[in-house]
Amino acid sequence: MAQDNSKSNGSALYTIITVFFFWGFLAASNGIFIPFCKAHFSLTQFESQLIDFTFYGGYFIGSLILYFASSATKVDILNKIGYKNGIIYGLLISAVGALIMIPAINSGSFAFILFTFFVIALGFSLQQTAANPFVVALGSPETGTHRLNFAGGVNNFGSIWGPVIVGFVLFGSASAKIPASEVKIASVNTLYIILAVLFLAVALFFWLSKLPSVTSDEKIEPSNKANTPLGIIFVAFLLILAATPLAQATGIHKQYFVYASLAIILFTLVGTSSAAGKGGQGWGAMQYPQLVYGMLAIFTYVGVEVTIQSNMGALLETPAFGNFKTDQVAPFISLYWGSLMVGRWTGAIAAFSLSKATKLILTIVIPFVAFGVVLIVNRISGTDVSMLYPYAGCVALLVIGFLMGNQKPVRTLAIFGILGAVFMVIGLMTTGMVAVFAFISGGLCCSIMWPSIFSLSVTGLGKYTSQGSAFLIMMILGGSIIPPVQGILADGIGIHKSYIIPVIGFAYLAFFAFKAGAILKKQGIDVDNLEAGGGH
Repeated sequence: MAQDNSKSNGSALYTIITVFFFWGFLAASNGIFIPFCKAHFSLTQFESQLIDFTFYGGYFIGSLILYFASSATKVDILNKIGYKNGIIYGLLISAVGALIMIPAINSGSFAFILFTFFVIALGFSLQQTAANPFVVALGSPETGTHRLNFAGGVNNFGSIWGPVIVGFVLFGSASAKIPASEVKIASVNTLYIILAVLFLAVALFFWLSKLPSVTSDEKIEPSNKANTPLGIIFVAFLLILAATPLAQATGIHKQYFVYASLAIILFTLVGTSSAAGKGGQGWGAMQYPQLVYGMLAIFTYVGVEVTIQSNMGALLETPAFGNFKTDQVAPFISLYWGSLMVGRWTGAIAAFSLSKATKLILTIVIPFVAFGVVLIVNRISGTDVSMLYPYAGCVALLVIGFLMGNQKPVRTLAIFGILGAVFMVIGLMTTGMVAVFAFISGGLCCSIMWPSIFSLSVTGLGKYTSQGSAFLIMMILGGSIIPPVQGILADGIGIHKSYIIPVIGFAYLAFFAFKAGAILKKQGIDVDNLEAGGGH
């Protein structure tokens, strides 16, 4: 990286992390907006999950456009326009999406609303692709993890506020709730007008800010053979979007098209690993099996992380899980995303040069401090948080998992993959608050997975590391595919039983930990000396 150090990189960092807050805020807000749209538009569970499909699909399509455009022109397009301009353009695209939401809501067309989520996420994709390397470049590579941890903490802080603020704007305070069926469209319009103004204000702020010039000198490595599996995955993505019209045209139930989409993606990645293993020429980063298995792991991890909370609104509205109204689920969605913050704040401790004793004390204390922050945020909205106190027991299990993992990616990922599967099974076998807390604990287990998967996937890639990272970012697609798969399964067997999906997901993530460790050892890499840092 080349950079201009004439200005304070500290102030530049504080400027850039503002966009991290937005990503967390909007992504977590979907957990409130999904049950609202389901009630307002009388949607099936599958149809309500199309919000996440289009939102996370925007990330995938944005990354794919940049990848193919850069491959075709043999020019790193983002590097050419500059990271700062990339963030500004991304914010402007998201602002356009937020403004389009107003006529979309007023039109009463759910398809139009889905399109606006896609546009907002398309902007987020450009912001994320530019902001992450920008943050790393604002100083020495050795301290890049520290800065990403800090930015990730801001992202998580946005995620616990999102459900609370959006819930307040839509439904009012806890003491004066408005039923979902009576929410005025003006409330939704106000929310997106505010967001559009904020996006534009931050874009202007970035434009006026004298940020250091950051560019990358890395050359794009050819990977022509990788284009085919990426193209197939793109077609599989479109298959979910076309599921309903295809079902009407063929008479085949749309669930088969949804399941086929997931199957195509899984078989494509497994087949790619096998084909690339026979000859690496032309495959680029995909010639490394740890990366391809890692792509599937990122796909699974993001999908599990998103689907647990996306379907939670419908779960909480059933009699066995409290019979909550749509306007009462915000504290639970906030606690779920807060659980990710709890884990990531704890994971950030390892990035600092502290004595073993200090790290041990902070590893025990910080998770409960973060849990306290989640309670305070919800208390501010007028929620009675006493019902959330027992969740402290789940936080204690996180602490034990961290101490056992000892910041080693294979061990950490395996422990939390197994623990996540156990939590999901407990949730499946019980009802009431025990099951609710068990499912929400999935957030604690997901919290530390991103850095563990990432470090195992890109280790040993050498000159293909940058390209491998881009492929992993594309696999955020899992947040687009897995929620609708669980949604359509829920329409068939019930929302409670549909949580078998995250059980399978966590099981694969535990498998990946051992598989990647074995692959890297075979390549002569000492996985025990790798570290699992912060979070995504």
